[in-house]
Amino acid sequence: MSAKGQLSINLATTRGSWGFAEAVDGCLRHDITAIAPWRDQVEAIGLDEAARIVKANGLKVTGLCRGGMFPAVDAAGWQANIDDNLKAIDEAVALGADCLVLVVGGLPGSSRDIVETRKQVADGIAAILPYARKQGMPLAIEPLHPMYAADRACVNTLGQALDICVELGDGVGVAIDVYHVWWDPDLAAQIARAGQMGTILAHHICDWLVPTTDLLLDRGMMGDGVIDLPGIRAMIEAAGFHGPQEVEIFSKENWWKRPGDEVLATCVDRFDTVC
Repeated sequence: MSAKGQLSINLATTRGSWGFAEAVDGCLRHDITAIAPWRDQVEAIGLDEAARIVKANGLKVTGLCRGGMFPAVDAAGWQANIDDNLKAIDEAVALGADCLVLVVGGLPGSSRDIVETRKQVADGIAAILPYARKQGMPLAIEPLHPMYAADRACVNTLGQALDICVELGDGVGVAIDVYHVWWDPDLAAQIARAGQMGTILAHHICDWLVPTTDLLLDRGMMGDGVIDLPGIRAMIEAAGFHGPQEVEIFSKENWWKRPGDEVLATCVDRFDTVC
């Protein structure tokens, strides 16, 4: 399997070196034609210009990062979060993204009520879902590792994410990021369940380093850690998803300090030899 057409670069991976336009140029130099930008990167260059670059280069946008962050301490904060997600849907549509990735949010304010917080998440997705359906933009819930339950995402397993999909129906699916789900003893069964439901919208890859020095900003390049990347990919393909694998690496002290072309060359090599 070659990189072309099967490898997507989440632009967080080259954040240390490049903005949106530079990252696109770099990807094209390495024969990569699929990307997944972050909203701040799009905002920095302007949505119209980002959309123009995508269209002019025939790029596939495997996802826009990110919507979500629904829980709030009061009604005003709640509405602001909903409004921001509606804006994110419009941005994803303008870029022709395959999905809007949702990092759902953690405990609001001083709350210790994770059950209520998870209810807010489901209610938040339900609130934006009619507009997303109208715009034809799938919403991809990305379950995050339990270490992020308090501050980033209170949906922490693929099973929890799929339960929300069942509750809300068409237009909601999942983004399966190996960094967040590789440890789950129920992973194989839940990937198969997602396949039966037809809800796999994205597959993100990197690696889990041992030791990990920073829980957010020390993701590894594929092959440098302990995740069984081919094994998980095989499960995902058996479940019916054959879309690109999206490399998403947050690496403040390593890959973000390297030249972007070196990062991309390594991504291509590891995709071909490891993934």
